Amino acid sequence: MPHSNAPRRIPPARIREREATASSEEVARFTAMAEAWWDPYGKFKPLHKFNPVRLAFMRRVLAAHFGRDPEAATPFTGLSLLDVGCGGGLLSEPMARLGFTVTGIDAGDKNVAVAKAHAAQSGLEIDYRIATPEELDGARFDVVLAMEVVEHVPDPKVFLGAVADRVKPGGAFLGATLNRTTKSYALAVMGAEYILRWLPMGTHDWHKFVKPAEFAAALRGGGIEVREFMGMAYSPFRDEWHETAELDVNYMVYGARP
Repeated sequence: MPHSNAPRRIPPARIREREATASSEEVARFTAMAEAWWDPYGKFKPLHKFNPVRLAFMRRVLAAHFGRDPEAATPFTGLSLLDVGCGGGLLSEPMARLGFTVTGIDAGDKNVAVAKAHAAQSGLEIDYRIATPEELDGARFDVVLAMEVVEHVPDPKVFLGAVADRVKPGGAFLGATLNRTTKSYALAVMGAEYILRWLPMGTHDWHKFVKPAEFAAALRGGGIEVREFMGMAYSPFRDEWHETAELDVNYMVYGARP
């Protein structure tokens, strides 16, 4: 058969799935801000502020899951991790420093370019790719992250199903999102975007927020058992985030594939 330089035809089913797991409008919104990813006082300041809480939660539950010492410098050496919707690498880099072999994927080319450049400056080897989870062709990982991503996709159920497929048997899933409650509308949309201006207006669509029960059901459909929910709350007087049992605004989820 003669060699052809024609582009590979993507099956219609794969195109439809990608359209369900990556919104072109949301990708454009975040790639337009790509240069600001690593500015702790810029448009992604909220992520920088609650990153310590996210990282402490992940370190604790993953150390328990894999039987590792959480106090070790690199407790997760030998384990693979996929960061879905990695953005500029705000989670990929610290997870690489904890010993994981990290793959970071994002649908935004500028986000990936910024992540690659920053990792190179930091001396970290991270495999960054422009991709969505269903485009990894069966690759599986010990840990899969989907942090602050699901509220930006067109179809959370399809997205979480695709993400769940990337978790190895015996592996772990960690996610974070916003609950769809009156309180989350008041604080995360009106407060954070329109009053305090922590985020650009229009960053979030409250109707896309995901209730914990919906999150858990979508993960179960992909073979992931939810083992823990943990809320995150902001203390204005201390200007810091902390863990809470309340899940009515920001929350994290830990699950595992048996």
